[in-house]
Amino acid sequence: MQRRPAKRLGGAQDGEGQSGMKTAIERLARAMAILGGIVMVALVLLTCVSVFGRGLNSMGHSGWLTSLSQSFADGLIASGVGPVTGDFELVEAGIAFSIFAFLPICQLYAGHATVDVFTSRLSGKANAWLIAFWDVVLTLVIWLITWRLCAGLLDKMGNGETTFLLQFPIWWAYGASFVAAAVASVTALYCSVGRVSYAATGRTILPESGADAT
Repeated sequence: MQRRPAKRLGGAQDGEGQSGMKTAIERLARAMAILGGIVMVALVLLTCVSVFGRGLNSMGHSGWLTSLSQSFADGLIASGVGPVTGDFELVEAGIAFSIFAFLPICQLYAGHATVDVFTSRLSGKANAWLIAFWDVVLTLVIWLITWRLCAGLLDKMGNGETTFLLQFPIWWAYGASFVAAAVASVTALYCSVGRVSYAATGRTILPESGADAT
């Protein structure tokens, strides 16, 4: 009886390796998306508080309130209500991070907007290669952005530049965005390999919903 344990073992190891890589990429992408969502919720709450405070401050200075009750208007102003100091600086930094934090899961599950007015007439094979081509292009763009973010991070760390109102180092925002962009770069590379593999062989290493973007 002939046995080929080495071949079977190698195939099992390859399958387990691919499955482990897919699981790791999925978990990393989901973690970044959750973190990006938490930041977005915090920014929404911050904006609401800032707008509400600005409204109360304007109300305290309004003519109709002072004519109605000067003491109440004075008390409202004296309470210190107003917009959150540096709210736009925090929103700017947080939004930049969130954009890059959502990129990995969007890339993994082919969530980017597509227009298939002309490509819908192509065969499945042609569409698979077209998707793979643009996925590689997008991966190169993401890697380019990540590289420039790294350059910007090093520059901001070197010059010690801070924000105008809150005076926190600008490199903090660059650093957070760079970490998210680095995860997006790894995910994009994995997806490019997966979609090229799918176009060439019909087999994919990507999650089912992201195997082809058709």
